Amino acid sequence: MTGFHRGVTSARSWLFVPGHRPDRFPKAVASGADLVIIDLEDAVADEDKARARASAADWLAQGNDTVVRINPPGTPWFESDLMEAARHGCPVMVPKAEDPAVLADIAARVAGRCALVPLIETAGGVERAREVCATAGVARVAFGNVDLAGQLGVAWDDHAALAYARSRLVLACAAAGIRSPVDGVTTAVKDGGALQEDIAHARRLGFTGKLCIHPGQVEAVSRGFAPSREELEWARGVLTAGDSVTTVDGRMVDKPVLERARHLLERAHDSHGAP
Repeated sequence: MTGFHRGVTSARSWLFVPGHRPDRFPKAVASGADLVIIDLEDAVADEDKARARASAADWLAQGNDTVVRINPPGTPWFESDLMEAARHGCPVMVPKAEDPAVLADIAARVAGRCALVPLIETAGGVERAREVCATAGVARVAFGNVDLAGQLGVAWDDHAALAYARSRLVLACAAAGIRSPVDGVTTAVKDGGALQEDIAHARRLGFTGKLCIHPGQVEAVSRGFAPSREELEWARGVLTAGDSVTTVDGRMVDKPVLERARHLLERAHDSHGAP
């Protein structure tokens, strides 16, 4: 697995850029996002699909690292999208992911060349999240709050309405032994307060990254999902005290607490190592 593929597991900020707008690709990279996702699906009209795929291929052929969101299985563009991604060996975001057998087939077809990032955005995907996360080849999963909300008939920015789905993804990732999931988008691109609320909510539930739809969201997301200074000071204090210590600052320290401290320091290291 390349360093870029390993970055899929540690990235906090994931920025979408429309595939039919290659003029925006360099701007997306310059935003400082941990990962850029060239979108061949929702952001691209049917008549522009082939042009978007060609633009993504050109970008990859120039040696640029990127994730590609392909069109879903069963659409007219899926086969060509997948084959192009496999040819370049880039990570693939698979939309409408809900069938482990379909994901397993994709993983077999790319033969380990492409890390898979299922986008769970349907009720079926949420209900089968454990199996999706456990599929061989899956490196990380992302949450599609807008599509799921549409299916459920609720608002995509309603934290309470989607809390069950988000928590189920976090638990499924932990059960499958993969990195915690990436949260969905904040559609209010000019509302910094809404973005901060969404970041805080997602972090509280256990998410460790977020999808962005505008370069202006990247910095807040990267900062918001990084361990805070207070958290890191606490983690260092716990680990410095040693495994035999039972209390630090009047609070119990046992194996799970030590593991959380180590996890926080690992996340801080990952934040410097992400591409």
